[in-house]
Amino acid sequence: MAKKNYVLDTSVYLTDAEAIYSFDNHDIFIPLKVLEEIDKHKKRQDSVGVNARKIIRILDELRSKGDLHKGIRIAKGKGILKVMSYGCLKNSLQFPPDLDLRIPDHTIIATALAVKTLEPKRPIVLVSRDINMRVICDSIGIAAQDYVIESAVTSSSELYQGFIEYLVDDAVVDRFYDGDEILIEADEVKSEWYPNQYVMMVSNAHPKKSALARFYGHHTPLKKVIHSGIPDWKINSRNKEQAFAIDLLMDPKVKIVSLVGRAGSGKTLLAIACGLQQTIGLRQDENYYSRLIVSRPVQPLGKDIGFLPGTMEEKMLPWLMPIQDNLKFLMGDRTNLEMYIDKGKIEIEALTYIRGRSIANAFMIIDEAQNLTMHEIKTIITRVGDNTKIVLTGDIEQIDNIYVNETSNGLAHAVEKFKQYPLAGHVTFKKGERSEVSTLASKVL
Repeated sequence: MAKKNYVLDTSVYLTDAEAIYSFDNHDIFIPLKVLEEIDKHKKRQDSVGVNARKIIRILDELRSKGDLHKGIRIAKGKGILKVMSYGCLKNSLQFPPDLDLRIPDHTIIATALAVKTLEPKRPIVLVSRDINMRVICDSIGIAAQDYVIESAVTSSSELYQGFIEYLVDDAVVDRFYDGDEILIEADEVKSEWYPNQYVMMVSNAHPKKSALARFYGHHTPLKKVIHSGIPDWKINSRNKEQAFAIDLLMDPKVKIVSLVGRAGSGKTLLAIACGLQQTIGLRQDENYYSRLIVSRPVQPLGKDIGFLPGTMEEKMLPWLMPIQDNLKFLMGDRTNLEMYIDKGKIEIEALTYIRGRSIANAFMIIDEAQNLTMHEIKTIITRVGDNTKIVLTGDIEQIDNIYVNETSNGLAHAVEKFKQYPLAGHVTFKKGERSEVSTLASKVL
């Protein structure tokens, strides 16, 4: 295999701090501008900040073994890593006048051209998560490629649904309703079934005749869906997916629940209602948890939180309002909500302040989890203490984090990695129930 020179863009390091170990024995060049750009992100409290700090530590460790300017062997069997500036070849470098070297991306591209000029016989590849940067590179004769991060599935359509339809004899449906034990043997099904997967048994003689059940294992009888409503909050399921979700959310034995669905499908509202039912509900025997914690990542669509005026609480308000809206809808009386918050029974926080804590005896909801990376999801779930249930909700089709996509986000990874364990359960919502307008908009826009 011919040896290549790789120039890695800032976006690569902010996605994966250990990216330098992913290029076999090829040499890696780090533009000086990249180090400056990384430094701007090191104080961030999200995964980008974590990666920025980590790559700085990695480079500092390598620096102790040699000279970054002359080049250092990354590891045994790996290539050489070198930090360089385009300025060392500025006089002989033919850089397109259309590109402004005051722009960081253009400076990084200029460095790639410098590497190409320095070693013209070796192929040069610029690696970037930035699509436009790759287009510019291709336009000026530099090979460019994306940095492919680990995906949970090949495409979003392959994501585990948590539900399956299963054709059975007409008599099987009747027997199930009569209370008979129905076992599904492994050799009877074409695909693999997972613990806490929901099954709709459909009569092969009468397609409209069906029964909803929960699958635990091939040696355990199918169980009826026990919970389909939340009495204290006057919530009843409007479709089978909502019934499945309530059933999982109300089961204290299922410690990790993931709910994926488009806007208006009811995933967040149901999660909060079930959390309230099991913390401050009227039925004392169902109060398994001492508090309800609801959080979501601060992922701005416009200006970042640091640029907004006001105190930290005021800055958080726009991101936490959807949660408060759901709580007010369920509880009605604002005074009661504030009372429970003051007592510590309900906590509404930005995810920044959840990380690092050890949380026990809580019903914990992470909303908009599709904007989290796999590393962030791992960090959050590993904080879960004894007798805590964690619920991840989100829509993988609405991602605001530029460092993840439909198949690589943390929520998708959680769905796929936990599906085989009895401790976890998943439901994918198909219908929008917020309003006719919301449902129509999610379909046609």
